[in-house]
Amino acid sequence: MKKVILAGGTGFIGEYFQKRFEDLGYEVHVISRRNGNIQWQDQKGIVEALEGADMLINLAGKSVNCRYNTKNKNEIMISRVVTTNILGEAVQKCSAPPEVWMNSSTATIYRHADDKPMTEEGGEIGTGFSVNVATNWEDNFFALHTPGTRKVALRTAIVLGKHGGVMTPYENLVKFGLGGPQGSGKQMFSWIHVEDLYRVCLFIEDNKQLEGVFNCAAPNPVSNEELMRLLRERSNRSFGLPAPKWVLEIGSALIRTESELVLKSRWVVPARLEESGFTFQYPTLESTLEEILEK
Repeated sequence: MKKVILAGGTGFIGEYFQKRFEDLGYEVHVISRRNGNIQWQDQKGIVEALEGADMLINLAGKSVNCRYNTKNKNEIMISRVVTTNILGEAVQKCSAPPEVWMNSSTATIYRHADDKPMTEEGGEIGTGFSVNVATNWEDNFFALHTPGTRKVALRTAIVLGKHGGVMTPYENLVKFGLGGPQGSGKQMFSWIHVEDLYRVCLFIEDNKQLEGVFNCAAPNPVSNEELMRLLRERSNRSFGLPAPKWVLEIGSALIRTESELVLKSRWVVPARLEESGFTFQYPTLESTLEEILEK
């Protein structure tokens, strides 16, 4: 029986992965703060779980859907770097370490891009807090000495799926007549269906030569304007009020989040995955929304 360890595996993505891996017959172990799972402070338990594992997938990290005050910034950074280092120390103690370790990263590592798509090789790293989190996260991950374990950083775009992620707030905006363009509407929206993210992990496990950084995003990003149009179309709404930048700034403050999550242009394409032969089950936003929003 194959074995996979999901670190931080109790959120939307982790719960989806757990079910899909169990469906395939994998032995699944989850590391999290939630009772019933391996606890982060239990290094002996983590090492025992990692022994002989086929895959370690680290999804841990505080949500960025919050205000970027000092307290939250510290928690966002620490939740990523510390958990990555805990796992690194455990891998180093294994006599039979995991064959491959896939660590979450983020497509937000690239600059605001409204002129060209960002690839792993030609993409330009941005600036600001979110980028600092991503670069620190990756630097700590790749600095860990794990010669027996192949390492992959998953620069993941916005993950879409049923019953989680960003779909519920977007659906509510459309439902209440606020489904127009946000900001200029020209900023690019990169995403990946949660099923394709799961399939990426299987693909990387199977292709033993793959390591390093991979953009996990569907190959056909769209503008925010097109995103909202498709959401209105799927919801049978002919009209949606636009939300100018100043409205988003006020609204973000009221609901304790940051307007960057909507206004940053994320134009990311999966160059290395496609060059390696990966094919997406949900390559377009139309096919993604059709599956997620089917009645």
